[in-house]
Amino acid sequence: MIKKYFPHFLLVCYLVEFVVAGIAPYSRTVWYVENGPIFALVVFITILYIRGVRFSNTAYALMFILPFWHTIGGHYTFERVPFDWFNNLFGFERNMFDRVGHFAVGFYAVPIMEYLTGRRLTARAWVAATYAIFAIAFVAVFYEWIEWWFAMWSGGGAAGAAFLGSQGDIWDAQKDMLMDVSGALVSVVGYLFGQLLTSKSGK
Repeated sequence: MIKKYFPHFLLVCYLVEFVVAGIAPYSRTVWYVENGPIFALVVFITILYIRGVRFSNTAYALMFILPFWHTIGGHYTFERVPFDWFNNLFGFERNMFDRVGHFAVGFYAVPIMEYLTGRRLTARAWVAATYAIFAIAFVAVFYEWIEWWFAMWSGGGAAGAAFLGSQGDIWDAQKDMLMDVSGALVSVVGYLFGQLLTSKSGK
């Protein structure tokens, strides 16, 4: 029963978090621009589910990490999220909450691979893995463009700076993209290793 309705459970949890975190955010403008794309992403996942495009529960769990994480960042702004325990643990001088979120973007490589192999669009795992990594890399670049455009549109104001989230790091965009792709690489390796174990256990 739990396995069958796991995606529904994740969706309900996200909607509850979305409503609660939408109460008195640090910046309403930042709340809109941070959560708009993420809400659209969740709607897209829901539409796919309704239309019969299903993924494993593992894939759904990985996919929902980003919406959960991003919604918190939208409430506080990523620079202000209480994340000192993590930053102090690893000796980071900046708030790394956004970098962890970018790493979670890479987790979407798993549903991409499941879709490609499940629909038999490719019979080769390495092709699906390569496509998934390239897809995540494109999303990473495109999102950095969105941040840049919004920062310019806002005239360099506080909302634009908060959305950009560079925290004074001139290489922030490049590091964010690196984290996106790193998450994809880790996800792909984990997926392929899981498939290998499954195939061996089935023999």
